[in-house]
Amino acid sequence: MGIVVLYFVVVLLSNTIGALSGIGGGVIIKPALDAVGAHDLTNISFFSDVAVFVMAVVSLFDQFKSGFKVKVPPTLAIALGSVVGGILGNYVFQGLLTIFPNQEIVLLVQIILTVISLALVLLYLKLPIQSLHIKNLSLIFLVGLFLAFLSTLLGIGGGPINVIMFMYCFSMTMKEASVYSIVTIFFSQLSKLTTIALVEGFGGYELNILWVIILASIIGGLWGAKLNQKMSEAHIMLYYSLGTFGVILLNIVNGVLLLF
Repeated sequence: MGIVVLYFVVVLLSNTIGALSGIGGGVIIKPALDAVGAHDLTNISFFSDVAVFVMAVVSLFDQFKSGFKVKVPPTLAIALGSVVGGILGNYVFQGLLTIFPNQEIVLLVQIILTVISLALVLLYLKLPIQSLHIKNLSLIFLVGLFLAFLSTLLGIGGGPINVIMFMYCFSMTMKEASVYSIVTIFFSQLSKLTTIALVEGFGGYELNILWVIILASIIGGLWGAKLNQKMSEAHIMLYYSLGTFGVILLNIVNGVLLLF
């Protein structure tokens, strides 16, 4: 029962912050559940994927219901790139598990890449870097592919990286980028879960705890979307920065504990 309550709280808070700021819940859920250590890496990545996917569905439904409009051609290009990137990311992740039977090695690789990626994200916020205005659909497709590949490989949903890349590549505001980030997360996680269903099935995963994760994800997705609609750009930026910094610290702690 203790693990059930702990998982519910972690997923609820993570997905609330994730839907609010666009960072996605997985970037918090993955290292938090790694730290708990109640399940192996494969199951934790699966739980994170399910949680983030459910959060994205609920959050986007609420955003669109409230009147948020997306630009269809670039959104389709991002979506298609996210599907391809999600499939490739899952393929590489499974390949790493095959090459390195010791899951701690794969986990350490994920931690290192996550910390580097998120540190670069925070650095971008502090530097006066001129944003781009990419309109070419092929380049937009490649941006979606790269983001989905990296997020699926790391098992984090990719939100913090998505938000910054959208702000940099497409000159979006923080609020716009946060919603488009959730769109990318939705399609990348959809492609990964579909691949799992078609290739290996769900029989190898512990499904008895999924109801807790799904329930917490639904509540968190709704709360986060509502808060995103009400908050200013400055407040969303603050939660984004704090969430990203907290995830960096959590990953560093996990890495140190793994090594020593």
